[in-house]
Amino acid sequence: MRKGTAYLPLHGGKCPPWLFKRMKNLCKVVSEIIIEEYGRNEFLKRISDPFFFQSFGCLVGFDWHSSGLTTTLCGALKEALSVKEHGIGVCGGKGKVSRRTPEEIEKIGEKLGIPFWKIEKMKYASKMSAKVDNSLIQDGYHLYHHVFFFTKDKWAVVQQGMSENGWARRYHWLSGIESFVIEPHQGIVGEKENKVLDMTSRKSKECQKICVDVVKDGTNVLKKMVNEIREKVLFMPKRINWNVLREAYEIQPRNYEELISIKGIGPGIIRALALVSELIYGEPPSWEDPVKFSFAHGGKDGVPYPVNKERMDRVIEILKKGIEEAKIGDKEKLRAIRRLKEMRILE
Repeated sequence: MRKGTAYLPLHGGKCPPWLFKRMKNLCKVVSEIIIEEYGRNEFLKRISDPFFFQSFGCLVGFDWHSSGLTTTLCGALKEALSVKEHGIGVCGGKGKVSRRTPEEIEKIGEKLGIPFWKIEKMKYASKMSAKVDNSLIQDGYHLYHHVFFFTKDKWAVVQQGMSENGWARRYHWLSGIESFVIEPHQGIVGEKENKVLDMTSRKSKECQKICVDVVKDGTNVLKKMVNEIREKVLFMPKRINWNVLREAYEIQPRNYEELISIKGIGPGIIRALALVSELIYGEPPSWEDPVKFSFAHGGKDGVPYPVNKERMDRVIEILKKGIEEAKIGDKEKLRAIRRLKEMRILE
């Protein structure tokens, strides 16, 4: 996994309508070229790459270091891509809109002719990716944005959290992962923090096993352990939902993924179980932060220079003609663009 750092501060204001309109048009033609040349699944693979996503946002005129790049680019893609024309579903969004993701997956999945069982798996992927980044990676960033991209057989997730000091962190996922709870990310973009509880790290595998065993032993034993730890650890959660843990005990989860998929198992319970594993059983979790540009038309706030509207419109028109001609079998314009890249003119 490629790692690096990008600083994503919260910027005030909104994307102006004149820019968003152009962003949407440019998103559409660039996406269509990628789909035409490489296929829908390759498009999702690129969206799940933090470096490509960041560059895409800059290409369409957003600020490279702004948290708004994530929400605005995803919003533009959601409006630009259609199920009928492109065969790609884009669900979710910012705030309350993100909660409609399961319904949107169902609705679009039916339009794409996806079997019921596969739609349910995609809804599960949406739910688990959000739960992992909100609860298993405790980095001080709370999710407020969740977007789920999918085709008939592949999905990708781009979601973002905000910290109390106004910084953002973006999480990227792509289907085909071995496990939702063992290093499932394509990448995480944000400012590196000093101490982060990362229950998805391979270093946390033994700790995960202890957490499951402790829950299966029952709440009476666990309460005694938690009370012992509270005398030694200042950051043990103040409140623990024992009713949820009783339900988990009755379910007897087979593994860590099954445990965290239970409704009500959130950050507090995850942290308490991890501390029990570390301080009583000597199996520590990872406390290392798992955290990862380009300009073509300027940026919304004038960094490094104001958006060049005329150039942006011209590029949209050239790419639009290229994709229209490619659809009827004439790929000369697309080949010309590729030749410019090979001659290093477009770098």
